[in-house]
Amino acid sequence: MNQEQDQREAGRLQSVFRAVLTPPFRFLWDVTTEGLEHVPDSGGAIIAPNHVSVLDSFFVPLTLPRRITYVGKAEYMDDWKTRWVFPAMGMIPIDRSGGDSATAALDTAASCLEADQLFGIYPEGTRARDGLLHKGHTGIARLALRTAVPIIPVGIIGSDVVQPPDARFPLPFRRVHIRFGRPISVDRYRERADDRLVLRQIVDEVMYEIRNLSGQTYVDSYATKPSVAPAAPVAVPAAEHDDRRVADVIPIGRPRPAEPAAAAAGPGGERRVVVASAAAGPTELSIESDGVERRSSAAVLRSRPLDLDDLALTGA
Repeated sequence: MNQEQDQREAGRLQSVFRAVLTPPFRFLWDVTTEGLEHVPDSGGAIIAPNHVSVLDSFFVPLTLPRRITYVGKAEYMDDWKTRWVFPAMGMIPIDRSGGDSATAALDTAASCLEADQLFGIYPEGTRARDGLLHKGHTGIARLALRTAVPIIPVGIIGSDVVQPPDARFPLPFRRVHIRFGRPISVDRYRERADDRLVLRQIVDEVMYEIRNLSGQTYVDSYATKPSVAPAAPVAVPAAEHDDRRVADVIPIGRPRPAEPAAAAAGPGGERRVVVASAAAGPTELSIESDGVERRSSAAVLRSRPLDLDDLALTGA
């Protein structure tokens, strides 16, 4: 099946996917959104979310008013569990074994955008299993410059609590909050499309906006490589932690002063640390037996609604 046929099939199946899966998703999880008015009603646009859970590719399409297409690894088509589901979500399979796989993916994405469709891409290139926001790849900048479409940054909050890394099944009755930022235009860079510094500048701008939307800690390393853990917080009594506060939302883009935290043993012997801050309240970190610190993005779900004007987004 060629790429054009794949696109038509993905589009046809997505309407079925929405009709069948939207009701159970809405029942099982409290999915809320902000900023959907920033997604254009027509024309091509790149949807660029952070990626903290395998379920991100379900939640984002279900909240969008328009069909979205994206590329994914062809290996998904070898597994009976994902052979139907992923194309139903709008995925076009790309064989990554060949040297031209990146070019094929870019061509496929460009054809979708030139047909005035929405195209989704994770700038980090893969799922961030540590809950941090990682350095973005320049493919998204190349794609935007090639097609002259805006980039819509997206912050997904709480999906890693629904299905943490390596969890076999999702946890029901959790909240997922999805924030769509103002479009980032690349028109001012069109004459310098081959300048690698320009590509990096565009991607860094996108990652900055995603950080503001998701509230994650940014690390200047790719998600496929080990990152330097953020500075350890100071301790407060673990008894002050209240899981019910995860249901609220805090404003983002402001510094959060750190205060002390206390470690406690969690299930399976890993250490769990409760962190408090004057602005955001407690956050739970999990330092597992492999020595990797994992921070839940649900930690940024606190009180007070988002004020988009407070984000100082730079989209043109």
